[in-house]
Amino acid sequence: MASDDDDRARIKDEAQYEALRDQGMSKEKAARIANTPRQKAGEKGGKHPRYEDWSLDELYRKAQQVGIGQRSEMSKAELIKALRSH
Repeated sequence: MASDDDDRARIKDEAQYEALRDQGMSKEKAARIANTPRQKAGEKGGKHPRYEDWSLDELYRKAQQVGIGQRSEMSKAELIKALRSH
């Protein structure tokens, strides 16, 4: 198992990472953002339909894939919120 020091060594923009953590973001999400190259960060994604257009089963499977717990108890709106904040 990797230590926190090993994980921190892979952060490319430490200042941005710390600012995001101070805002309450998870370590994983802050690291993803801090490791995204600046020129790529502004590009618009939009490659899949909005979560509101997904079926409940599709949302459930995506939540399962990314490791969101208690998803079986969530409504469609709750799953969407959980996916967006993960």
